[in-house]
Amino acid sequence: MALSATMPKARGHGIEGVRELKDQVIGPSAWREVTQELVNQFAELSGDDQWIHVDVERAAAESPFGTTVAHGNLTLSLIDGMRRDLIEWSGFRLGVNYGWNKVRFPAPVIVGTRLRCYAQIVEVADIGGGWHQVVTRFTVESEGGEKPVCVADGVGRVLVEEA
Repeated sequence: MALSATMPKARGHGIEGVRELKDQVIGPSAWREVTQELVNQFAELSGDDQWIHVDVERAAAESPFGTTVAHGNLTLSLIDGMRRDLIEWSGFRLGVNYGWNKVRFPAPVIVGTRLRCYAQIVEVADIGGGWHQVVTRFTVESEGGEKPVCVADGVGRVLVEEA
């Protein structure tokens, strides 16, 4: 499965450029299919091989979803690739992933469905020493789904370039 090579939908240069994007809903990203192979690879990597994710026959017989579903943490990790379609920042010495504030999985990701993502910068704060904290809300939806499959507030920190 190839990752999207599209240009980001929004760009921000320096902290002022990022501030200009605040509160805009950016997206959607390109679609990304969640295959059983991808779920199995994640199960092997993470060590979470619960049957609801990897046992297709048992899931068909016993799961309320009628098939296997992706791990919530797999869905969360897919945001990193999809966000590259959405936002590109420049003009910083570096940026780091500081974590996640609130993560919810309102609906399951049924294996075989496609996902896409929207982003919205909800907070930009100066935290001192040239660092700024940027909170971005990511909303992941499944094709044809009624509710999002993931809503998560990612927290990043960027160090501004010296003048």
